[in-house]
Amino acid sequence: MPETGLSEGDKLLPLDGWHRAHGGRMVSFAGYAMPVQYEGILAEHRWTRSAASLFDVSHMGQLILAGRDVTRALESLVPSDLRGLGEGKLAYSLLLNDEGGIIDDLILTRRGDHFYLVVNGATKAGDLDHLQHRLPMVVIDHMKEQALLALQGPRAAAVLSALVPDVAALGFMHGGAFRIGGTQAWISRSGYTGEDGFEISVPGAMAQEVAELLLSNPDVRPAGLGARDSLRLEAGLPLYGHDLDAQTSPIEAGLGFAISPRRRDEGGFPGFDRIRKELDLGPLVRRVGVAVDGRQPVREHALVVDRQGEEIGRVTSGGFSPSLEAPIAMAYVPAAFAAAGTPLQLSQRGKLFDARVVPMPFVPHRYHRKGTSR
Repeated sequence: MPETGLSEGDKLLPLDGWHRAHGGRMVSFAGYAMPVQYEGILAEHRWTRSAASLFDVSHMGQLILAGRDVTRALESLVPSDLRGLGEGKLAYSLLLNDEGGIIDDLILTRRGDHFYLVVNGATKAGDLDHLQHRLPMVVIDHMKEQALLALQGPRAAAVLSALVPDVAALGFMHGGAFRIGGTQAWISRSGYTGEDGFEISVPGAMAQEVAELLLSNPDVRPAGLGARDSLRLEAGLPLYGHDLDAQTSPIEAGLGFAISPRRRDEGGFPGFDRIRKELDLGPLVRRVGVAVDGRQPVREHALVVDRQGEEIGRVTSGGFSPSLEAPIAMAYVPAAFAAAGTPLQLSQRGKLFDARVVPMPFVPHRYHRKGTSR
């Protein structure tokens, strides 16, 4: 029988045994057995905000796209300016369907004559099928044997630069090839917590050696899915399948920054007509940050209701913020209700909660940008 929280069909991460040996409580997520916590979500969240946490995100899909005219081909599916993307530069982008809905959100990087993509674990099979169908001329390598580790927190740079001195020169959303623990790695200064940090792609066979090397520093502790979720919520970062889906447009989701100025003018990507209209006239609904009165969290699927109790919107992510010591949420509401300070009522299991729209992120980002100090 599978242990509680796991399914018999769950795939195992390269670090599965390592997680269990370090006290990780394993659960099913995106078809994998993954650690939800070690010493506790609250402790791991706070450690990430004050020191450095090591997350295993090897369930994410890592892809290489190469071939003749790969830049033009990939631009036909995403709204980014890939012609203007410099070597080793990362871009947050969106894989769009023909109606302008979001198939997935992803990070792509120009690496020489090819692009390196990191896509969501729960959608990677569908993403791969979509890319192969729409880009038959592009060579796609699904890097199944690669592991992906995320070192996140204000001490992350000091920890990693002690092992790989040159990473200190990386700015936010830049990456490069380095050696760590005797193995070749691709390291980018990026992450999903709102903190400074790095994502480290290494061969799965070397993941344990690299993890142990990082964990040998007393500033580093392992962290699981629970803290990753509470951190990204405080950072106002959407989660695909919850805050984003195939019906939601980038403009509704507040992700218009992912559409480059050139692509706004030229188009040439799926759903351009809808997105251009929403850019010009505004969307009917918007993703907003919500501060909830009291102490009880309001979770996903709670309703946003009007004074008559009729549904006008829906909560897509919600929880208790350890940093703010208050409940917060994200929701989609009509554009007329999206201004900061707008009072809202939320309905969860027959109970009403007073709330108001607030700007995101809830907790300021602390990314490391070149030429700035913190």
